[in-house]
Amino acid sequence: MEIDREQVERAFVYACEHHADQRRKSGEEFIIHPVGVAKICAGMRLDTETLVAALLHDTVEDTSASLEDVQDKFGEEIAGLVDGVTKLTGLTFSSRDEAQAENYRKMMVAMASDIRVILIKLADRLHNMRTIEAMPKQKQIEKAKETLDIYAPIAHRLGIHAIKWELEDLAFATLHPRKYTEIKGLVNQQRTERERYVNEAGAFVSKELDALGIHAEISGRAKHFYSIYSKMTRKGREFNEIYDLTAMRVIVDSVKDCYGAVGVIHSLWKPLPGRFKDFVAMPKFNMYQSLHTTVIGPEGRPLEIQIRTREMHDMAEFGIAAHWIYKQDPTSSEGDGKLKWLRRLLDWQQEMSDPKEFMDTLKVDLFEDEVFVFTPKGEVKSLAAGATPLDFAYEVHTDVGHRTVGAKVNGKMVPLSYELRSGDIVEVMTSKRERGPSRDWLALVKTTRARNKIKQWFKSESRKDTEHAGRELLQEHLKKQGLPAQRIVGSPLLADIIREMGFRKGDEFYIALGAAKISPRTVVNKVMQRLKQGEAAEGTPTAADDLLKTNPQRERRPTTSSTKFGISVDGVGDVMLRLAKCCRPVPGDPIVGYVSLGRGITIHREDCPNVQTLRKDPDRFTPVSWDGEAATSFKVEIHIDGWDRHRLLEDLARTFSEAGINIVDARCTSNPPMIRNRFVIEVADTKTLDTTITKLRNIEAVFDAYRVTPGAGA
Repeated sequence: MEIDREQVERAFVYACEHHADQRRKSGEEFIIHPVGVAKICAGMRLDTETLVAALLHDTVEDTSASLEDVQDKFGEEIAGLVDGVTKLTGLTFSSRDEAQAENYRKMMVAMASDIRVILIKLADRLHNMRTIEAMPKQKQIEKAKETLDIYAPIAHRLGIHAIKWELEDLAFATLHPRKYTEIKGLVNQQRTERERYVNEAGAFVSKELDALGIHAEISGRAKHFYSIYSKMTRKGREFNEIYDLTAMRVIVDSVKDCYGAVGVIHSLWKPLPGRFKDFVAMPKFNMYQSLHTTVIGPEGRPLEIQIRTREMHDMAEFGIAAHWIYKQDPTSSEGDGKLKWLRRLLDWQQEMSDPKEFMDTLKVDLFEDEVFVFTPKGEVKSLAAGATPLDFAYEVHTDVGHRTVGAKVNGKMVPLSYELRSGDIVEVMTSKRERGPSRDWLALVKTTRARNKIKQWFKSESRKDTEHAGRELLQEHLKKQGLPAQRIVGSPLLADIIREMGFRKGDEFYIALGAAKISPRTVVNKVMQRLKQGEAAEGTPTAADDLLKTNPQRERRPTTSSTKFGISVDGVGDVMLRLAKCCRPVPGDPIVGYVSLGRGITIHREDCPNVQTLRKDPDRFTPVSWDGEAATSFKVEIHIDGWDRHRLLEDLARTFSEAGINIVDARCTSNPPMIRNRFVIEVADTKTLDTTITKLRNIEAVFDAYRVTPGAGA
């Protein structure tokens, strides 16, 4: 790649002029830092614009230079890179944590539009870590922790292992100097012996590969100190128990030669079971590709071997930077397309306002390993390690996730809590209608995407419930004043009042009512005042009727009424109804009505346990009956107990389908050899329900099916 030396020199002069009076903590001239950052970028073989931005990256933040001046002198592209690297200034934050979170948020957004932003930022952090000794001790510790928590994981995610390893070792040396010195000494003690062993084994492999016409470059692969420390800590092992300290790298000319080489190596030495990994056919999330194997090598010692092509090696060292070099376009979506985690990160960062939640989730997402699973059509989906079928469903599509009722993995039914493994074939079973997630799912999902989609659904439902409560509250207060509630709700009169109170949309008005942010009494008083003004202006009571005339196209039916459920309330039609969730009555059940304050009339089954508790207030009961014209279906929960046999669930689902019954929710609890299937279904009446239960009981291996009354709650 050709570098425009003249432009780089101009940037160097500009940076020197603006940093002329500045010194670093070490006492050195400040210009040493941007030059060091530019050198690291040059080592990654980045382009002219990146080198120029690296030289200028502190000018806007730390000097009198403005972003506009940088743009005038060096162009919009370079100014955009400098802006992406510059911290947010001129804004007031409530805490240091909030400021830090917002700076990371800005960095991530800039990184998505141009990956060179984060490459400069990584180079900036690496140079600062190389010169960290000049900082106060507490500042050193803070920077080192931040490096391990954020910057090293970002380098790992981008596949830039050369920078990742150095950042980790520098941070390790700062946070645990004694451990660092100890491990470094142990590694150096064995260096000569390790090099002898790898050279002899490598010469043997090279000879065998040459005989087959496979050209290979073979070298030892040094283990990094932080990596050794992490493995010792994580696995509770001593230094001499880390058997992959002895490692060898084989670089060949083609993918075909990679597999040929591993075949030769396995014919020479016995491979250790479970230690062969093919990242060539299935690259890691950061585009890393290699074949990994561990064999019992010469002298009976374990030998870890990586096999890759030259291009794979460049990608392993420089990650996204190498990919961009090949593609020649840092803003191309192709490079970012391989980094799905970045797209996911951008999705959820927009939805999080809490700085602590943002930082905690960022750290988790950066550290996550991934598993690769397949759809029934053979498409590969990458998910966070520990992901469940629910995570898979939300990865396919939000609507699929919301409608999930069960899952099969490798052809077998599994619970939604099942932990997916690489290579699994996952099939999700869904209901025909969007049923919505369960709050329990938040404990089952692993990915940030799934968790956020579930939270969004409940937030939306909460808004709907609050809006509904607001509508009922207003109608209740209107009726108390003897006003025609249904006519007023759909009238231009109320629409004018809503606008007058500062609401652009009706739903926002009702949400404010339901959340008690405005008083229904205030609204009713405004309605009555308008009606009185109308009568006074025309001198006739009928003038008020004109204010209540509605446009037939805009007139809305009540969200809940007796006609919707096919229920008569002692001869009254215009009344708010809701079906009790504790007993879920359906047409044909003996029912009673209970007046719920602010929520209309709640319909219970006569035998509902809660009704007995509510009997202490008999005045609030009112006669109700089914009128035979129900216009909707009703939710019912049933349990089916039986022996756990192959395709049982399929037979149960077919029975529901043949009866025209929609499954809203389904759960399986297995206690071999028994299984309990719990379904929430939608039925029109008790006759359909009873017939279906009878058919379920006749299915092979089912010994009981019965309707269940959910837990108490009026």
